[in-house]
Amino acid sequence: MTEPTPVITKDTAKKSAVDTQSAKAAARLAKSKFGNWLSRPMTSFHLIVAVTALLISLGLIMVLSASGVYSYDSDGSPWAVFTKQLLWTGVGLVAFYLALRMPIAVLRRLAFPGFAFTIVLLVLVLIPGIGKVANGSRGWFVVSGMSMQPSELAKIAFAIWGAHLLATRRLERASLKEMLIPLVPGAVIALALILAQPDLGQSVSMGIILLGLLWYAGLPLRVFLTSLVSVISAAAVLAMVEGYRSARVQSWLDPSADAQGAGYQARQARFALANGGVFGDGLGQGAAKWSYLPNAHNDFIFAIIGEELGFVGAFGLLLLFALFAYTGMRIANRSADPFLRLLTATATLWILGQVFINVGYVIGLLPVTGLQLPLISAGGTSTATTLLMIGLIANAARHEPDAVAALRTGREDRMNRLLRLPLPEPYVPTRVEALRDRLRTRPGQARAARKPQPAKPARKPARKAVAKDMAKAAGGERSTRRTRHHGGGQRRGSARDHSEATTRSRSGRSHALEGRR
Repeated sequence: MTEPTPVITKDTAKKSAVDTQSAKAAARLAKSKFGNWLSRPMTSFHLIVAVTALLISLGLIMVLSASGVYSYDSDGSPWAVFTKQLLWTGVGLVAFYLALRMPIAVLRRLAFPGFAFTIVLLVLVLIPGIGKVANGSRGWFVVSGMSMQPSELAKIAFAIWGAHLLATRRLERASLKEMLIPLVPGAVIALALILAQPDLGQSVSMGIILLGLLWYAGLPLRVFLTSLVSVISAAAVLAMVEGYRSARVQSWLDPSADAQGAGYQARQARFALANGGVFGDGLGQGAAKWSYLPNAHNDFIFAIIGEELGFVGAFGLLLLFALFAYTGMRIANRSADPFLRLLTATATLWILGQVFINVGYVIGLLPVTGLQLPLISAGGTSTATTLLMIGLIANAARHEPDAVAALRTGREDRMNRLLRLPLPEPYVPTRVEALRDRLRTRPGQARAARKPQPAKPARKPARKAVAKDMAKAAGGERSTRRTRHHGGGQRRGSARDHSEATTRSRSGRSHALEGRR
């Protein structure tokens, strides 16, 4: 039997049309609400704080899950690594809050002294007995069981100093040589000291910051391309010089060449991702952390996320970082201060570059470099310095022109009141910027001045009366009166000269009206 064909009546069609219209109206309402929320002055600040809180929470949860077995084998307690990570997160939150409150002028004054101080730390860490060796690199200070990596501080100091230098000299219209000479030698010194440890991952991260500064400062494309080729060439040469780096590259090119040696870690990471499937094995239920995957809580924590939370959890983490990228670039685009604009864009690129490199070598797209996943991997100094940089980004969000206007006019913001933050200072252009703006607007003002202005009807009788008085005083003709009404023209005869002389000698009402004109 064939099923009866449904009959569409007028009522059914009308109801369907009404449902379609209501759905479209609901979509427009949701879109308008979302657009209104995005256009609010404090949206950027709320977004960066919310995304950072989510990343910190997820990172602590995954560090606890991935490090329990390693901590128990090393210290006899499953909480050892998690406790250190929690302590460093607290230090990072304090640094975040201090960066959020720091005045921009103070930050710029401390830019070069801070970078010079980190250079001294990079020199001290290379001295035997002061710097400690870990994972084949002499790049750590260890005090009372707490380790600190000075190269992380050097990256932040270089980003702040570079943004300050390029923003200042860009406004002064300095030559290309004057902009590059202080910046590039400083980067070379820092890179040389980091490579002496040696630490290829931190060197690549420093190269990303340098390229970001050159790109967002608007320097010529040839300078950026030359720097890019130099950084890639140096990284390739350094990767092939050391034996363990060369083995990593060879295992990346041919994973089956040394499956139990240099390629073991990357191979086990891909196995963990494959075991997770779509929805994962469950939080804390992964098998790779049971000594199958070395550094599961550190460099390869993304593989544990993929195994325990599946493709859904790993993709959700990547969406969080994508939202972080959007927020950072939104803040940079809306900032009026060139220094904050350059610093925010460079910091966002640096953090996203580390995410790309870490996820890339975990899934096999890149050779293993040792860069950690920001705010997710177990690493005390990395977490604290990343939070410090995000605090500067949030500070820049509070200095957006709309945010400054809203906060200084007394508009209530719950988060600012909760954190007891001071009012942001409005951006005041320098003398060079003000002069440049005047030069840009002067041609338009000159054209507007040359354009004849129509007389207002309300003032016509008064102007005619003044013209008649001037004509009577000079005994001139009507042509002279018409010329004076329009405010200029060529002089015609002695009557016109006598009229202008009489007008200049008048006082009182004639001078006042003439001044209005």
